[in-house]
Amino acid sequence: MKPTYNPSKIRRARKFGFRARLSTRSGRAILAARRRKGRKRLAA
Repeated sequence: MKPTYNPSKIRRARKFGFRARLSTRSGRAILAARRRKGRKRLAA
């Protein structure tokens, strides 16, 4: 069997990256919540 998780940095960045978060209203809410919590990293 081949591994089912085949990570791609580009796909990860496009789906969960900072710019992807900023592009939607809910994404901006996620970033705001993580800032409120004091997260060191805001997005992937």
